Amino acid sequence: MSKQLQIIGVTSELGAGTRGSSLGLDAMQIASLQYDRSFFLRHPEIRLETVNHHLYQETDLNYAKRLDGIAEMYNRIENVVNQSLRDDQFPLIVAGDHSSAGGTIAGIKKAFPNKRLGVIWVDAHADLHSPYTSPSGNVHGMPLATAIHEDNLECQNNQPEQETIWHWNEMKGPNQRVLPQDLVYIGVRSTETPEDVIMEKYEIPNYTVEEVREQGIAAICKESLDYLGDCEILYLSFDVDSMDPSISEGTGTPVPGGFNEEEAREIVLTLLKDPRFICFEMVEINPLLDKKGNSMAETAFRIFKPVYEQIEAQEQN
Repeated sequence: MSKQLQIIGVTSELGAGTRGSSLGLDAMQIASLQYDRSFFLRHPEIRLETVNHHLYQETDLNYAKRLDGIAEMYNRIENVVNQSLRDDQFPLIVAGDHSSAGGTIAGIKKAFPNKRLGVIWVDAHADLHSPYTSPSGNVHGMPLATAIHEDNLECQNNQPEQETIWHWNEMKGPNQRVLPQDLVYIGVRSTETPEDVIMEKYEIPNYTVEEVREQGIAAICKESLDYLGDCEILYLSFDVDSMDPSISEGTGTPVPGGFNEEEAREIVLTLLKDPRFICFEMVEINPLLDKKGNSMAETAFRIFKPVYEQIEAQEQN
């Protein structure tokens, strides 16, 4: 029986240090008018209710800003992803900031508690900080730490508030949702020392932009999937800042030296041919930071549309 595809909009930006990523899905829908006017009519999304009102309030949680609201969003994302998967759907998530991914992973594990989950993270950043190590307190840099259940106390330089610790432990849950050895990075090129320590400790592979270009996209994708050979199910998270700022200026934390649009699209489409994938997520489209009109969202749509169509075709075969 083929799965139905479900677009899920998570228009939250509580975990970002800049404003505007909550508008990413709206910007992508505007972009669709140029390329496929009826796309979102044919494929309507469901949108989670957000708690972005926290942005209008001062936060007392300095080392994980607005973590109380983010924890609430984690639960909402977890529940909707879990239900989507239980309904035999393939969720395609378009989210604001990347903190949402921790909730996505929690939802996958809630739906498949006994299956080994592998994660491929296409991003400029490792997102392995915790409230104990984060230099900014922005939670979009922490989702994978919740997934692998890692506080990284050996690199501790913060003393989080008790409320932060309580919410953080709640978000991590009682057990690892992803084993560190079941994580693969593609395109990461901006990390801090605490993240480097974790990556080295667990020998988490990171295929750099240069390596992808030297070895070829097909080879890197095959190597990544082979590395996750013991995983029964897979999840792909794509941050638009994996692309070069010449393309991805409309995102919160652009980093030079990224992929071009064609490379990013080919990486995602090549990976998603593996039938073990059960969820795809695209994040951090920020039209308020785009100095080229709606260019970032247009690029994102030119990636998202063929992703949707490829998965749909695969599910029908």
